[in-house]
Amino acid sequence: MKQVASDLEIAQAHQLMPITAVAGNLGLSEDDIELYGKYKAKINLSVLDKLAERPKGKLIDVTAITPTPLGEGKTVTTIGLGQALGKIGKKPVITLRQPSMGPVFGIKGGAAGGGYSQVVPMEDINIHFTGDLHAVAAANNLLAAMIDTSILLKNPLNIDPLTVIWNRVVDINDRALRDIVVGLGGAINGYPRQTSFDMAVASEVMAILALASNLQDLRQRLGRIVVAHTYDGQPVTAEDLKAAGSMAVIMKEAIKPNLVQTLEGQACIIHAGPFANIAHGNSSVIADRVALKLGDYVVTESGFGADLGMEKFMNVKCRQSGLRPDCVVITCTVRALKMHGGLGKVVAGKPLPAELTVENLPALAKGCANLAHHIKIARYYGVPVVVAVNRFTPDTDAEVALISKKAVEAGALGAYPITVWRDGGAGAVDLAQAVVAACEQPADFKLLYPDEMSIKEKIEVLATKVYNAAGVSYTPLAEKKIKQFEAAGWGNLPICMAKTHLSISHDPALKGAPTGHIFPIRDIRASVGAGFLYPLAGTMRTMPGLGSKPSAHNVDIDADGKTVGLF
Repeated sequence: MKQVASDLEIAQAHQLMPITAVAGNLGLSEDDIELYGKYKAKINLSVLDKLAERPKGKLIDVTAITPTPLGEGKTVTTIGLGQALGKIGKKPVITLRQPSMGPVFGIKGGAAGGGYSQVVPMEDINIHFTGDLHAVAAANNLLAAMIDTSILLKNPLNIDPLTVIWNRVVDINDRALRDIVVGLGGAINGYPRQTSFDMAVASEVMAILALASNLQDLRQRLGRIVVAHTYDGQPVTAEDLKAAGSMAVIMKEAIKPNLVQTLEGQACIIHAGPFANIAHGNSSVIADRVALKLGDYVVTESGFGADLGMEKFMNVKCRQSGLRPDCVVITCTVRALKMHGGLGKVVAGKPLPAELTVENLPALAKGCANLAHHIKIARYYGVPVVVAVNRFTPDTDAEVALISKKAVEAGALGAYPITVWRDGGAGAVDLAQAVVAACEQPADFKLLYPDEMSIKEKIEVLATKVYNAAGVSYTPLAEKKIKQFEAAGWGNLPICMAKTHLSISHDPALKGAPTGHIFPIRDIRASVGAGFLYPLAGTMRTMPGLGSKPSAHNVDIDADGKTVGLF
């Protein structure tokens, strides 16, 4: 069996092409890009005008089943599929989100792929990259500072401090910041009030970066952010605080998408990084639009399962942007489907339970109900579906054949085993050919609900059709917010559900394809600038915490100044 080095060792040993060569292969000149060193660049937004008459490529969205806490290799699948399209003579461009340092130093790890299906320079991408995440945090926190300053200095906007909903952010998992008090130490330090921190990737500023169509659109969206209400119940915006202009200036470079490359030289555009269980979980609209003009196939990734990132890709990103996918790829693994069939308890940071590495067709067949449900979700949108089986060494031919049979029965065009972590693009040639064929199939794209539905009707469509619930319950706070939002004229906005990624339902303990549960909405918040409402289901939090053995324990610098331990 071929031995594979660590992700970091593979990335560090690879000889990268100059990014000018990658850009040149796409038809971009040096005037179209801004260099960030030798191997990274930003793409100027002017290329959209330059390429306006060029035909658009095919758009492929890669999603997944409900994963284990370890993840099922969706980013690896996305990159490997892009590499495989290159192997069969196509011109692919991959679009990904930027990794957050929360997972990088937590348990899940980075988001630059793995093995021989990576985007590089991996270290840069997973840590600071081109500074976009820092710009998001700075813009967000400037607005937070201006809110507290306005309240302290005579409160000219008549802001009720108890209604401030704008949190500060940081790009590190830090549970101690979930519930804090600011403004202590006397009047010189501000007006004391209870607040919290969110992850930077969960902030509305990040969502705006991902959904804006250009710099002026970003500026207008920032101005529409609602941060609080006045004592007489009127919304207070970033525009009212005169913060939006400065925020836009901070974000002026961040709105330009970032160009990097795969280990096999295909172009990858990485831009924006909203979480999919908290925010809408997709790379930027701008990245996809640029990529569709540069390549004949664009492979993008939606975070977590079809019930989260893909649903939001369709109902939020496609609704706002006019983008339309030509194919959906659902990533699954034998181990995750066995878990959904009742075997083993997968715990992040601990070895995989032995029973998940031994053939068990009855458990696998039972767990395929989860795959079937995700295929059903994808088919709601009228788009052809192909399944990728990310194959691990213990997986047997009989197990892969059973998944293929169940996938086709559920409505997929086919299921194809891939070994891209070990073999790069060569490990997904069959999948690539199937995806090309799927993109030629007729599609009848449709959204899951219309704008004019009420907020509750939209939530209940998602709960019953996507989360398999029998109904929805609302806390008094959620009921109050829904009435307030509809009175404010925000009822036409789409829903961006914040819920666990570890179950189709709201409860991470419910595996497989649970039914009959009541889906609980404890709160609902308005991201008016981003253009959606996000309910919080169950115990979902917007600031994760570190575990007892985070990845941060393993990362270091050796005697030669070289990074070690980063995956």
